[in-house]
Amino acid sequence: MNLVMTIISITLLLSIVLATVSFWLPQMTPDHEKLSPYECGFDPLGSARLPFSIRFFLVAILFLLFDLEIALLLPLPWGDQLSSPLLTFLWASTVLALLTLGLAYEWLQGGLEWAE
Repeated sequence: MNLVMTIISITLLLSIVLATVSFWLPQMTPDHEKLSPYECGFDPLGSARLPFSIRFFLVAILFLLFDLEIALLLPLPWGDQLSSPLLTFLWASTVLALLTLGLAYEWLQGGLEWAE
């Protein structure tokens, strides 16, 4: 019980010290640029109807697609403990093949070209 109380008190003390240091350490020097709203690189005072390139959205969707692929394939190393690891490998290979074919199609169609 003594060890648990020691760990809790050290954790609490360290948390209080870090919170206090992070509150008092930074220098607050606000200026006009820091106080102005930032709208993802757009001028917040200009027109809201500016044309926006669709290529940005296509690249973002491709990034999300391949990020999702990584999330789906993360549990793959535990698939060899299942009753049929060959079936797990087959499904993972199918997902990778479909995504590779989709990437090749986008590449050949010029969907990954940022500028023309």
